[in-house]
Formats: sequence, structure tokens, C-alpha cells
Amino acid sequence: MATQEVLECGHPASAHVPSTSGLVPRHGYGIDPEGNRHCYACCAVQDAQQMQADGKITLYLGTGEVTNWPGSLRLKVNYQRKGRHNLAGVRYDVWFTGPDGDNWHGVQYGNMTQLVHCTRIR
Repeated sequence: MATQEVLECGHPASAHVPSTSGLVPRHGYGIDPEGNRHCYACCAVQDAQQMQADGKITLYLGTGEVTNWPGSLRLKVNYQRKGRHNLAGVRYDVWFTGPDGDNWHGVQYGNMTQLVHCTRIR
């Protein structure tokens, strides 16, 4: 009987939740700066903890929500505004409630990216 591979987060490699980002759900894992593998559910926990500790994070802007890369952390956008930007042409501002219960603001520059730079509103 083969043993099941366990990720460094402690969860079995086959038990993790598939990513919901992109067109097709896919299984996988995230890798932290030390090279440790974490299931997508644990990636959501780590991203939420980073938000609480640092007060800033880079996420992805989707339709009506802000997510982490695998889509396991999902935060509903409360308000979105489209404006002009002198270099990127367009700028999107979003406001949402973070996992810490605080209000957050995010900015995406241009239409050729989904990256949204987020900061906690003081």
C-alpha cells in the first residue's frame, strides 16, 4: 500500500481544494518563500494573516470580488470606481471588507493586468 504524500502545511496532497481561478478548476499547491508547499485552503489562511499583520497585500481583481491567486480567499467588492490614469489610461479603485473586518482599498492600473494593490484604510 502506497503512502499518501503530505504537503508541508500538514494536509494530504490529494485532499486539497481545487483552484477556482481561471477557466478550469485545477489541483495544486502554493509555495512560500522558504519553499514549503501549502494547500489552497492554507494559502487563504496565510494571505488573510498577512493582510492582518502587514496592512497591505497584492491580490487579483475579478468580477465583483478580490481574490488571492488560487481563488481560495474571496472578498466581495463593496464599491468599484473606474477613472483615468495618465500612464496606464485607466485606473480601477475598489473598496472591500478584509478578513480582519476592517475596510480596505485596492487599485488596479490599466486593463492588461488583474493585479490589485490593496491597503487597509485607517
